[in-house]
Amino acid sequence: MPDPHTDPRVSELLALDREHVWHPYGPMPGRQEPLVVESAAGVRLRVTGHGELVDGMSSWWSAIHGYRHPVLDEAARDQLGRMSHVMFGGLTHEPAVRLAQRLVDMSPQGLEHVFLADSGSVSVEVALKMCLQYWRSLGRGEKHRMLTWRGGYHGDTWHPMSVCDPEGGMHELWGGVLQPQVFADAPPDTYEESYAEHLRAVIERHAHELAAVIVEPVVQGAGGMRFHSPAYLQVLRDACDAHDVLLVFDEIATGFGRTGTLFAAGQAGVTPDVMCLGKALTGGYMTMAATLCTRRVAEGISRGDVPVLAHGPTFMGNPLAAAVACASVDLLLGQDWQTEVKRIETGLREHLAPAADLPGVQDVRVLGAIGVVQLDHEIDMAAATRAAVAEGVWLRPFRDLVYTMPPYVTGDEDLARIGRAVCAAAREG
Repeated sequence: MPDPHTDPRVSELLALDREHVWHPYGPMPGRQEPLVVESAAGVRLRVTGHGELVDGMSSWWSAIHGYRHPVLDEAARDQLGRMSHVMFGGLTHEPAVRLAQRLVDMSPQGLEHVFLADSGSVSVEVALKMCLQYWRSLGRGEKHRMLTWRGGYHGDTWHPMSVCDPEGGMHELWGGVLQPQVFADAPPDTYEESYAEHLRAVIERHAHELAAVIVEPVVQGAGGMRFHSPAYLQVLRDACDAHDVLLVFDEIATGFGRTGTLFAAGQAGVTPDVMCLGKALTGGYMTMAATLCTRRVAEGISRGDVPVLAHGPTFMGNPLAAAVACASVDLLLGQDWQTEVKRIETGLREHLAPAADLPGVQDVRVLGAIGVVQLDHEIDMAAATRAAVAEGVWLRPFRDLVYTMPPYVTGDEDLARIGRAVCAAAREG
């Protein structure tokens, strides 16, 4: 296998990358040398100079079936033989229609309409626009703010940034420029009636100006990988109904089985007015997202002076992505995915348990196919990554966290390897 430091081709590639390619959440030019992935199959990435690494991240939580899955590969090949893309304005096609029907059938009852977006952040943009336009269409334009709780993350585009945590979050830079929203305290991990009362009080106090409440149900993802009681979702549903406020669930990270239920909302039996999906929608094959809403929301918008939702991405409803998404959903629902996620949960609990005894470890927590080790200090990402790679695993620590969200097809031996890598990263980081 080529050595990235001696092979001229790889050296040139890395030099060009450093000079021209802007990586996520990184400076330009880059200061840390990325690993070069040559190929991927199953749960393994073939990395120049490092052999095969078990992917403990599912490519940012999306590749739930692993890589080069024959069913998804075939769906892509078949659709390529028909058409890879066609505009969605004034046209439709079977992959998008079939996908919308699948999403309606599998989602919480009452979500009947599907807007196909091209990224998770855009699906949140669409969701918030839906809520704002709903109230404008009803002649209540004063309901123009969003409420969320602290510790959340909803994407990197403009309006979603406004409902990410404004203090200590990734978008703190934009304070004073973004639309000011209403923030409740961060939810505790267990149910506390005093916190439920806090949520009810904040919603009641601001109901006259609130278009919607938006939260990540059960798991706050990139904002800190925190878990909270599903009972708070029912509190939000009841309070929103009592005070005429819409409720939005951002299930981009939690959807498609990651927390142990098909959607995190299912842990509370709650239907939101709007729900955002993404990441695992196509099994990690390509970018696609969806915003689902109830008939109430859609009909409310249609009654306004502007009776259309003025949003239409160029690649909306992309046939290639929709075809693969249909195949991914069918693949998931056609197997006993609950047992597999439970197996991964059991394995992560066992293999991450030793991290609790490491110096500097503040908490170890597991839910479904999510394992988190939280430190009491900012992690040294370079050192932690090196430690994980030395164990044969790819991880992407951030802030004070070393975490894993492996593909559902990860075997028991690889789960043990991931556990060792997480512990090594926590120890060295």
